[in-house]
Amino acid sequence: MRPKSLPLSFYSEPTLQLAQSLLGHMLLKETEEGLTGGYIVETEAYLGPNDRAAHSFNHRRTKRTEIMFGEAGYVYTYTMHTHCLLNIVSGGTDEPEAVLIRAVEPYYGQDLIAQRRSKITKKKHWTNGPGKLTKALNITMDDYGHKLDQHPLWIARGKSLDAADIASGPRIGIQNSGEAKAYPWRFWEYLNTFVSK
Repeated sequence: MRPKSLPLSFYSEPTLQLAQSLLGHMLLKETEEGLTGGYIVETEAYLGPNDRAAHSFNHRRTKRTEIMFGEAGYVYTYTMHTHCLLNIVSGGTDEPEAVLIRAVEPYYGQDLIAQRRSKITKKKHWTNGPGKLTKALNITMDDYGHKLDQHPLWIARGKSLDAADIASGPRIGIQNSGEAKAYPWRFWEYLNTFVSK
């Protein structure tokens, strides 16, 4: 039996809080090959128009960012250096914010994940980065605009984390974003070995 998806109302809380609330829940993707997924262990929040690191900074609206201007709870995928990255739209209509999923701890379909990541010998390196996890779960640009309370890509209830289980610090790979590079808007499950760095 597949885990049940979280309701869209889950994604309506403020983006910084959502980035922390997502930790411990399960990211799942089903394909013809089978079901794969795992616990979300690392996220980054992007606060839209006032965040120099966000694609929608200064209300920048393009074909790529259009989905960010809609309702929360939809998938925003984009390509960076040939890697597909997965973001969850947050903030609400005309408040283009998002949460990047940076790492997951594999749980469902580990044999299939191992096949997809066959060149990676250590299990902890299968999904410990935003481009790695999309390869492992077969999340692609075709998932852009998908509604997260529906299959084949969804988030289900996982385990509860206490505040003491969550660490925070600056986001990664945004050196050219002025003061925003120092904002402590990256969150991760403390001591989890599947965190990216």
